[in-house]
Amino acid sequence: MLADAHVRVPRTQGLRLLQRRGEGDARELTTYRMTLAPGTGARFRTPGEETVVVLQHGEGMFAAGGQTWPVSRGDVFTDRATALWLPPGVELRVDASSPLEAVLVSTPADAGGTPVLCPPEEVTVARRGKDLFVRDVHEIFVRDPHVRRLMVGETFNERGQWSSYPPHKHDGRDGELRLEEAYYFRVDPPAGFGTQVLYTADGESATHEVRDGDLVLLPYGYHPVSAAPGYRLYYLWAIAGDERRLAVYEDPAHTWVHEGV
Repeated sequence: MLADAHVRVPRTQGLRLLQRRGEGDARELTTYRMTLAPGTGARFRTPGEETVVVLQHGEGMFAAGGQTWPVSRGDVFTDRATALWLPPGVELRVDASSPLEAVLVSTPADAGGTPVLCPPEEVTVARRGKDLFVRDVHEIFVRDPHVRRLMVGETFNERGQWSSYPPHKHDGRDGELRLEEAYYFRVDPPAGFGTQVLYTADGESATHEVRDGDLVLLPYGYHPVSAAPGYRLYYLWAIAGDERRLAVYEDPAHTWVHEGV
């Protein structure tokens, strides 16, 4: 149910599950948040599932598959992402040298492959939309040859702006690919909020107030997002489904805004 799509889990030290595949409407995705104090570490491994790890902030070391990478990010609003792809069953070790937070998203995938780091300079940046729905979209692992099923990126809304707009969906109900998605939100300043709207053509709808650290699962339906005036909004998006290809179906009632503003 769209009314149950909103997840709010308090930040605690260590690895914390946010939502799990097989629970509720989640068929594809499982999401975790890792929060570490300086001088601490954590391990992560998921047999049968590939994982993309996106650093949110902090400095430390990622180690996986016999490789190590020093990683750092001031925060999501100032620096482009650093992210790591983990093949199924490969263990990750994270050691923090400053307060560090990362989000990890997993989905079932075939075994094999070597971990791959996407550094900030390899993130693809595009500005999309116009008028009141301008946003910056950063593709991290979307068109690369390494990841099997996941597509992961970040979207940035300036104050009062909308994104995922005109409203689109990818649930297969109109012939498009069936793709499940999750949004993980950050807000600047962090006391602010945004709005996640979810609705279907047959009348199901829900609107969620999203705050810093919230997650919304998007199993089906249209899903536009807005930032409250005075607050910048970020969301990490992760997608998996029928194919590893972005495909959307825009709500026919609102496609006119492409030409109408």
